Amino acid sequence: MSLNSYRCKLFRATYLFYITNVKSLRTARKFLEKQFLVAAIKMNQPCWVSLAIITISFISSGAHAEEKPKYKLPAFIVPGQEKKMASLQDLFDRHDSPHTACTLWDAWLPMSIFWPATGDDYSAKKMRDYYRNVFLSRFIDAEGYVTMDQHIGLAHPNGWPFPTWQQAGGAGWHFTHENDHYAKFLSVPLATLEGWKLEGIQPQGLDKIQGLKLKLTRANAVLTSPVCNAKSFASPFIVLQWDHKRLPENVKPVLQWTTTAAPEFSKARQISFQPEMTQKKGNGLSFTAIPVYRHALWKGNIRQLRIQWNNDAPVELTFRAMHTAVDTRHPITNILFVQGSIEYFNWTTDIEFLQKNISRLRRAIKYTIDEFSVMENNGMLVKWVGHNGKAGFDVAADGTKDIHYGQGVGNNYWDLLPFGHQDCLATIYLFDALNRLSMLESQIATHPEWKIAPPKHQFTSAKLRELALRIRNSSTQRFWNKKTNRFVACIDSEGIAHDYGFTFLNLEAIYYGFATDQQAREIMDWIEGKRIVETDTSQADDIYHWEFAPRATTKRNVEWYVWAWHGPESNPWGGQVQDGGAVLGFSYFDMMSRLKINGPDDAWQRMQTILTWYDKVQKQGGYRAYYAKPGRGTLQGGGTAGGLGIDHEFFETVLIPQTMLYGFLGFKPIPSGFSINPKLPTAWPSLTITRIHVQDHVITVTASKDEIKIEAKRFTNNALNVLLPEGDWTVLSGPAKLKETQAVIRFDSENRTAVFVKEPSVNSK
Repeated sequence: MSLNSYRCKLFRATYLFYITNVKSLRTARKFLEKQFLVAAIKMNQPCWVSLAIITISFISSGAHAEEKPKYKLPAFIVPGQEKKMASLQDLFDRHDSPHTACTLWDAWLPMSIFWPATGDDYSAKKMRDYYRNVFLSRFIDAEGYVTMDQHIGLAHPNGWPFPTWQQAGGAGWHFTHENDHYAKFLSVPLATLEGWKLEGIQPQGLDKIQGLKLKLTRANAVLTSPVCNAKSFASPFIVLQWDHKRLPENVKPVLQWTTTAAPEFSKARQISFQPEMTQKKGNGLSFTAIPVYRHALWKGNIRQLRIQWNNDAPVELTFRAMHTAVDTRHPITNILFVQGSIEYFNWTTDIEFLQKNISRLRRAIKYTIDEFSVMENNGMLVKWVGHNGKAGFDVAADGTKDIHYGQGVGNNYWDLLPFGHQDCLATIYLFDALNRLSMLESQIATHPEWKIAPPKHQFTSAKLRELALRIRNSSTQRFWNKKTNRFVACIDSEGIAHDYGFTFLNLEAIYYGFATDQQAREIMDWIEGKRIVETDTSQADDIYHWEFAPRATTKRNVEWYVWAWHGPESNPWGGQVQDGGAVLGFSYFDMMSRLKINGPDDAWQRMQTILTWYDKVQKQGGYRAYYAKPGRGTLQGGGTAGGLGIDHEFFETVLIPQTMLYGFLGFKPIPSGFSINPKLPTAWPSLTITRIHVQDHVITVTASKDEIKIEAKRFTNNALNVLLPEGDWTVLSGPAKLKETQAVIRFDSENRTAVFVKEPSVNSK
């Protein structure tokens, strides 16, 4: 059977996802499992195997995206623009309320779902409570790293589930697949005791649900694995999946290993580990990730592993699995956790949440600063194994490839691209997180009634702000490509900068205030097609070939990927999201950057183009029906390979309507209130947004050229603080007090509306 036939099976399985309800996902997964993955392996198609692995990670993650909410949402009202607003409303309805415990979306989803007061009760409580629990319970390891929290996988337990140990030429033994859909999907063989050596250990049987049950019958029991052949560079961690709760706390087991060059066990090749350095994931299951890469003699090909328990007395253990692991951690998870948590606090002023979480936020940012040498480097320097910024394969002149297993591991959302070493995108995100935390620390310092102790001296508000400025001043020069006049992805360990025209990175640099004014102008001129980069594959109008968003990259890339994606040339230009494709949700950063640099008329023009595209697509049956026709592009998501990210796991599509709130209305939550700075297009007489749940109030806000009206749908006795734009404002009506641009509103049953008007300036007269 040809590969194309197997692709057809994949598409058929994907269709099953779309036409069935949640209860049938198990059926679809089994179909994929049997018809696609195994076939792809047999056909030796690593790119398709990788796609299947990425797909199942989303299926198993517990992430949620509502297809069509059955409750009321906020409305966007612009007189004279009813048709376009109806289209935007439909898009909002279609993509509203996505949520996931996975850290990767912390900077994008919370900001999109903390404010819509949905349903008959006019509340965002459901989404706020969801993330409140997520942020308070998210695992932080003993060293301070914040987990990705995706799902049980076959890589680092706190990292991204891809690439797996099988792709890395590693080794693993799994004694059960219970509650491990990932292992089931990938048809990981179930291990037996064949080849294992047990010294002072009595097996208690293989339990289908719990795994291998062991009883250590004497002191210093030893468990030795079968012979294997694992590449040490691609296996920087050894992962234990086990239940060790009966192991005494003072017991510190050691892991030993042999190699091809050193076939005998020796104390010279051992590393101790502590069971408490774990993450627990349901059913009493714990994960221990042993950092063997830190040992000088972890090198060459690993042949056998041995655990010496160092127990004093008999003890019982349950052993689910042991396997090698790629370091699939992302260096940005701590940063994203800080961004998302502060977003929650700004919308809610939940003091109890802050009291519980502030030490975790401070610890998260400290880990980032220390682990990635931020003080010394004025940016993010990632030295983790496999994260050196270099491709995972070399291409010879004759086209043959030398695969470097374990190299080119992803650092962020763009998980096929080896961002690493001096990482520009991570540095941009850190810059924003430092500024956010600086503002939060300033608020804490001015609110002693919150009863939160101040941070250590080096992490005060002023110090964090100073560090952010240093990073910006240094990194905007370091990562700027003077030939193309745009930011590069990273500078690898050999000093080579990688630039494929990353529009998403450059637009986020503008959005977060990282780019200088001149750099922002250069970036926009390039993306708008006013400035041509001669070496790019896509230029001028073709950058917006997909209509709804600029291409993610503008230069063809067939050589710079993680080793597991070493056949990129099999995908046409634009046939892969990360190579000339596009993601709808990230048009938010495009519109917000245009608003900032070009003004509201240009941002509105871009939004109209997106909405025109959306109307066209919906009239022809929706995303899947529209792009099923040849020549229009291919959708990725839910199991299909493609170049366009719009639905399914592309939760960030919900960002598009956020442009109305954060952009045109200029709304920004702050503790105990919000600031507002409208930027309305010339054609708009006013903008009204309903059902804004800010703090413990639900309001409707209407902004026009010289007037801001705030109406309370629901309110409490607490005051609502409002920071108005610069200018000479007065209170026209309502229960508000105003000092310069700072207003305090106290709604009551008879006074639910406050109106502020801006007096004409002397110059305007």
